[in-house]
Amino acid sequence: MPLYREQGVVLRTHKLGEADRIVTMLSRDRGLLRGVAKGVRRTSSKFGARLEPFMVADVQCFEGRSLDTITQAETLGAYGPAISADYDRYRAGSVIVETAERLAEGDPSRPLYELLVGALRTLAAARISPELVRDGYLLRALSIAGWTPGFVDCVRCGAAGPHTAVVVQLGGVVCEDCRTPGSPRLDPGSILLLGALLSGNWDDALQASERERGQAAGIAAAYTQWHLERGLRSFRAPRR
Repeated sequence: MPLYREQGVVLRTHKLGEADRIVTMLSRDRGLLRGVAKGVRRTSSKFGARLEPFMVADVQCFEGRSLDTITQAETLGAYGPAISADYDRYRAGSVIVETAERLAEGDPSRPLYELLVGALRTLAAARISPELVRDGYLLRALSIAGWTPGFVDCVRCGAAGPHTAVVVQLGGVVCEDCRTPGSPRLDPGSILLLGALLSGNWDDALQASERERGQAAGIAAAYTQWHLERGLRSFRAPRR
């Protein structure tokens, strides 16, 4: 069986038998990678903690017919403990990795991998609100996947902005002539926040009010779930 090395982010794990674990990773060059880590649930395991969710690892694997076998793991980014220690960070991280897995079902994408690593690093550092990190990741990941939202000019007719009405199904803000009945109207600051999150402009994003953050979060969640075509389980986790 061919042996290979790869870098990847652990998205989720589940138990297999008495001591093994199936690990799902987003890898840098192979896309989704699912492998069996044998014996990692034993207390004597040397690398079990390196294969927990939110960890970034360099792994050595044997290719298998249905599942590869992970034989070694070296930590590249130990973000799991810091994220899991705080409920809000854990909740945001769960949305991020679930979205990453859904977007990675196609061809490998190094930009998606690098964005994920950056988001988890920022989340673990705890210097930016978990909700802002989550929403920035969602909008930028969807943009990389080919669904770039528009928050300046009307996404339907191109009329120059700014506009405050948003139609998720059309991909962003719309003018008054293109606005559909029932579409939400956001505060101008919320639209600016969405644009800042999309561009990764944290200096401007951090100036947003709680109301603006809440409105932007609703649009980011709706836009993500619209394009993924079904809801994310992680969004249903209760708030504290």
